[in-house]
Amino acid sequence: MSTVDAGAALADDLFGSPPPGSGPGAGPAPADDTPIRIIAGVSRGDRIFRVAFRAAGLSVFAIMGLIALFLLTRGLQALHATGWSFLTEQRWQTATHRFGIGAVLPDGIIIAVIALLIAVPVALCAAVFISEYAPSGLRRTLISLVDLMAAVPSIVYGLWGLFFLTPRVIGFERWASTHLGGVLPFLKVRNGGISTSYTQSAFIAGVVVSLMVMPIICSLSREVFSQAPTGEREGAYALGATRWGMVRTVVLPFGKAGVIGAVMLGFGRAMGETIAVALIISPVFAFTSHPLQAGSNSISSLIALRYGESDKLALSALMAAGLVLFLITLLINMVASAIISRSRSGAATNE
Repeated sequence: MSTVDAGAALADDLFGSPPPGSGPGAGPAPADDTPIRIIAGVSRGDRIFRVAFRAAGLSVFAIMGLIALFLLTRGLQALHATGWSFLTEQRWQTATHRFGIGAVLPDGIIIAVIALLIAVPVALCAAVFISEYAPSGLRRTLISLVDLMAAVPSIVYGLWGLFFLTPRVIGFERWASTHLGGVLPFLKVRNGGISTSYTQSAFIAGVVVSLMVMPIICSLSREVFSQAPTGEREGAYALGATRWGMVRTVVLPFGKAGVIGAVMLGFGRAMGETIAVALIISPVFAFTSHPLQAGSNSISSLIALRYGESDKLALSALMAAGLVLFLITLLINMVASAIISRSRSGAATNE
């Protein structure tokens, strides 16, 4: 072996042989900063976790679809019997095939609107106070109380409204009918001198339902307000803003879309309330534009009150009414979710 070959062999032993293609005449060497793709292995536990949670998420859509399919198949007989008039008919006479939700659907919307008119201002003020003004100890107590309000059964609210609220709100209804009925005709009550003309009205039902949707709106709004960016809060203070000025210019604009979503969710909750409304109202099958007048109805209370005494066609009609209510609440929740997800507050929540 020559001296040159011996030196090359010794260099190979010390430093390793050169990589292929690195000798004379080879192409340029790859750059040192070439990214290296690292593929992490997925363990068996990760795969089980991923499959389980994906199945849990898809089960929500499956359950909703099965509910809609159940209501559709059970209500198909009534929908075939009436057609589109089911949405406009104001009578409920299944024996003559003259039935529909033309009266109960607007009355249910009126009850829900009254509930929101009362609940939204109170809930937003409470949410701002809890999020921005309350001391930490009091804040925790108030959050627990709001959550406790949401956990109270609806029948308790209904009994409270029937036995406690109704006798005490008749005076306000009579005053509103007497002094405001001339300016706002929808507040006028026929036979206003009789106390029973004011009981079991849509207004009383709306007041009770407002207490039930208030915790939902307050909790969601408070959660959104608490996520307002700290940098923008401090920037407002640095520019000389008071606490209310910071809330008005930073917190409220940041949570505006979240508040809209919370209100729409509360509206869907009010539309679907059953027991409390059924305990308070006097069910009638005629659209009334006077919320202070005794007599009202809603789809949910109609189903609850008529279910036990219905024949096959009437039961199918109730299922069709439930399908309409299901679609309305589903649409409201979808719109609310879309508003929240496209807002700054919704984006911050998802991070």
